[in-house]
Amino acid sequence: MKALVLGSDRTLELVERPRPACAAPDDVVLRVVQVGICGTDRGVLLGKFPAEPGVVMGHEAVGEVVETGRGVTTLKPGDRVIINPTLYCGLCDPCRDGVLNFCENKAGNEIGIDRDGAFAEFMRLEERFLHLIPDGMSYDRAVLVEPLACVLNNLQAAAVTADDRVAVLGAGPIGTVTALAASHFGASVRLLEKDPFRRDAAIAFFEGTAVTIEELASGEADVVVDTVGSLLEQACALAAPRGRVVVMGFDERATAEVRPLELLQRGLRIIGAGDYNSQVFGRAVRMARHLPLERIVSHHFGLDRVDAALRALGVGEGAAYAGMKIVIEPGGAA
Repeated sequence: MKALVLGSDRTLELVERPRPACAAPDDVVLRVVQVGICGTDRGVLLGKFPAEPGVVMGHEAVGEVVETGRGVTTLKPGDRVIINPTLYCGLCDPCRDGVLNFCENKAGNEIGIDRDGAFAEFMRLEERFLHLIPDGMSYDRAVLVEPLACVLNNLQAAAVTADDRVAVLGAGPIGTVTALAASHFGASVRLLEKDPFRRDAAIAFFEGTAVTIEELASGEADVVVDTVGSLLEQACALAAPRGRVVVMGFDERATAEVRPLELLQRGLRIIGAGDYNSQVFGRAVRMARHLPLERIVSHHFGLDRVDAALRALGVGEGAAYAGMKIVIEPGGAA
């Protein structure tokens, strides 16, 4: 099969890899139909997040079951599925305590980071990490369920309610989903973005809704979500007294200067939710039935056009944002 692997120079290389087959009773092999390019994938290529050279990248995937192990009981060939790429062992102390996102055995099991992922024509995964796509839901909507699970994890950690004023920093796909979900909960939402392309895309997406789009921050917010991962200082400045600041974006290089006395006197809470607890994934699947997530998808590319896909995300010399959620279709796309 064809697959995109991470090179030592942080580029993606199209290679031939053996097609996976079921090896354990609970294994499932699926044909990857779509896989979104995540902000984390972009961060890996830009040096903002670590990954293992030689790994098949990609984790926001949907596909069709083609083979099942003899112990699989909930899936059959032909089923359409969404992968939950946040794996857990179920046996360590955090897993037994129900905090599956803090599994102690994640090393070597991060899909698309240090375990082969979905930028490939086929992939293998255990049955428990695959969810059926609801009848009538398009692949374009289903491929956004995993980002929605990330969003729900962070909004839940911040205990967002309909009474909250929410400010979302960054109007990329994850910021847009965050604003969409917070608005769905009834909160008053502002989405802040400096990049003109993404700001205009957000304005078009939220036209006719209560979500407002801003270039520069103004006013206070009860909850501030930094979807970029490098805007903690700005987020704290925007937070109202007793506000909650959520660090959501991944940026290994980011640092921030925060005055402890200010946190104390203003009663601010800085929240790091970590990866989502997999118990939220089913909720994301159900909630996706009510959200127009497919409208965030702006491009479809085949594996052999990954360079064009990345340029649309501003990766490459002289490249600027020219797309929102970029989807790779391993079977080929226009």
